[in-house]
Amino acid sequence: MTESYILDWLNLIIRWVHVITGIAWVGASFYFVWLLNRLLPDENGDPKVAGQLWALHAGGFFHVQKRNIEPGGLPTPLHWFKWEAYWTWVSGFALLVLVYYVGAERYLIDPAVSDISASWAIALGFGVLAGGWLLYDLAWRSPLADRPGLLTILCCIALAVLAWGLCQIFSGRGAYIHVGALLGTIMVANVARVIMPSQRQLVAATERGEPQDTSLARAAGLRSLHNNYITLPVVFVMISSHYPSTYGHAQNWLVLLGLFAVGALVRHYFNIRVRQGNYKPAWMLGVALVLMGVI
Repeated sequence: MTESYILDWLNLIIRWVHVITGIAWVGASFYFVWLLNRLLPDENGDPKVAGQLWALHAGGFFHVQKRNIEPGGLPTPLHWFKWEAYWTWVSGFALLVLVYYVGAERYLIDPAVSDISASWAIALGFGVLAGGWLLYDLAWRSPLADRPGLLTILCCIALAVLAWGLCQIFSGRGAYIHVGALLGTIMVANVARVIMPSQRQLVAATERGEPQDTSLARAAGLRSLHNNYITLPVVFVMISSHYPSTYGHAQNWLVLLGLFAVGALVRHYFNIRVRQGNYKPAWMLGVALVLMGVI
């Protein structure tokens, strides 16, 4: 009884931290993508300004600029965005262990789906997170990255195969959470292994008075864009345990992929709308059709 009580409070506290840090991370991601898509040329033609915009918030006027920093020095203080991502993953992984590994017999394993032991199920869960990130990272560092459209399709096919496979081994709820945990791991690893190292190298080159390597900025920007599109599918997985009609369906892996497509299309709609300055209602019609198909 005492153990159950303590676990329940741990679950609440860690989940609260997870939601708070996740909101901060998602908010920063959405804001900066919106910002980059809204930047306009400098009204005074300053070559040091790569883009600028005016905004109104909380009764104040803000002038935001994207600057071309010359080698030799950096403005201070320079704010970095990383801890939101790190703590979202740390708290999410802690929840995964607490709910699905400590309680493997209840939430991770379904004897009607697969006769797998708790130890093997947990080992497979760890393997999915580590192996999935390694394969994703290798793919986007390979020559195939020069053909991003093709590689994106291949990654989506790989995700579909993984979702189908996990739904044949884990409970529906356990399969969903592991697909989401893999995507969340890819997101935070993009920050820790690509975006932050690239930014550190750019900062170091500037401080040494050397020209910046633009390929580093492109690599960081690409992984950041990946994170932006993955966000809404991951948010769905975070709330999916409340809706057994999704993970409990006989074709639960198709339901998952359909709702992932809805999330990615919604994100694409808002990115395109901002960048191109129009609403493209056909995109939302596509979202509605996919959603109706899933339902």
